[in-house]
Amino acid sequence: MQVTETLSEGLKREFKVVVPAAELDAKVNARLDEIKYRVRINGFRPGKVPVAHLKRLYGRSTMAEVIETTVRDANNQIVSERGYKLAADPKVTLPTEQGAVEKLIAGESDLDYTMAVEIVPAITLADFKTIKLTKLTTEVTDAEVEEGIARIAEQNKPYTAKAEGEKAAKDDRVTISYAGTIDGTPFEGGTGDDAAVLIGSNTFIPGFEDQLIGIGQGETRTLKVKFPEHYGQQTLAGKDAEFVVTAKSIEAPGSVTVDDEFAKSLGLESLAKLRDAVKDRIVREHHGMTRQKLKRALLDELDKLHKFEPPPSLVEEEFDRVWKSVLSEMENEKKTFADENTTEEKAKAEYRAISERRVRLGLVLAEIGEKNSITVTDDEMNRAVMERVRQFPGQEQKIYDYLRQNPQALAAMRAPIFEEKVVDFLLELASVTENKVAREELYKEDESVT
Repeated sequence: MQVTETLSEGLKREFKVVVPAAELDAKVNARLDEIKYRVRINGFRPGKVPVAHLKRLYGRSTMAEVIETTVRDANNQIVSERGYKLAADPKVTLPTEQGAVEKLIAGESDLDYTMAVEIVPAITLADFKTIKLTKLTTEVTDAEVEEGIARIAEQNKPYTAKAEGEKAAKDDRVTISYAGTIDGTPFEGGTGDDAAVLIGSNTFIPGFEDQLIGIGQGETRTLKVKFPEHYGQQTLAGKDAEFVVTAKSIEAPGSVTVDDEFAKSLGLESLAKLRDAVKDRIVREHHGMTRQKLKRALLDELDKLHKFEPPPSLVEEEFDRVWKSVLSEMENEKKTFADENTTEEKAKAEYRAISERRVRLGLVLAEIGEKNSITVTDDEMNRAVMERVRQFPGQEQKIYDYLRQNPQALAAMRAPIFEEKVVDFLLELASVTENKVAREELYKEDESVT
């Protein structure tokens, strides 16, 4: 086999590969010699069929197999000998002219093809012990716990039927049947029965709940509303609609006494246990935000310390994915770039920079994991699979089978686990100073890129 490098430009490499016809023929003969013990041909005992006869019968198909195997093995050898890490699969260009293909399959010419690859650049890792980070934390206050309990009480307050003749008021719960139309025509999702509407909750279309104030049980009204311009269902966004609504029942909210009995109604032993449960939940929320902020700061430092050209194909792939998501979101919300105080060109430049950062950081994290033997264990994957399965009650077996039979789905689950393990490894090496701040400071929105 003869290999000649024909292009070395940035991260692009191209090679001309020539495999002599004699080498291919030898491989074909060896392959036919292997299969002669398995084929059954009239007039020949098993294993006694001459190779020349087998070649007449199976030569073309065997040569096609040999060419495929030879190309794959040659590409692997070229990549391995040069120590390349590939950004994507090699692009192979084989002869396409009919005459050349026929001669190649017939074993009358050399295998002559080109292989183009894009490589991942060599990454020099920084000294992670030089990284200095500030870990923002916050204490859970009694006021937060009481607010949490108050929200639970609000969500669990009882409703009792209003006396006959009483009308619906703000904060009442009205159970309705409804049928919606646009320009007199019913639309998908516009009809319902036994729908509970909490007047003042603002969970329905703007204006819908307010028009139920004063309605009586058994009364039918026609409500006129307009779907928001950025409504999730595009076919309804911005449209005027009418709903014929009948109130089936009207209930007034009661009060909740937050005591041991209330806690027991929620499955807890006492009010003290409820407070502990609420505090634990808030602690987990705070810890999650602390971790998110610390990880963001770590990634920012890694980005500063590792500057190199990421493979263009990976950047383009990431950008395409991000840009499609951006356009889809804007379309759903009926927004324009002007609404965001930018232009399409500026937005593209911004998201391309984000894409480059993501690819570069992904390569850095992968390199750190490889250099330090950080892997995702089978136990960790099994736990992740079972956690995912439990998210789909009643479909556990279906989801489990899908994940086990879909390598891409498993890879998508493995990636974040690997990333978190690398982050943990780096945080052990970095110098991390804890800084207690107010809750508002911890939850303040970041403006840096992701």
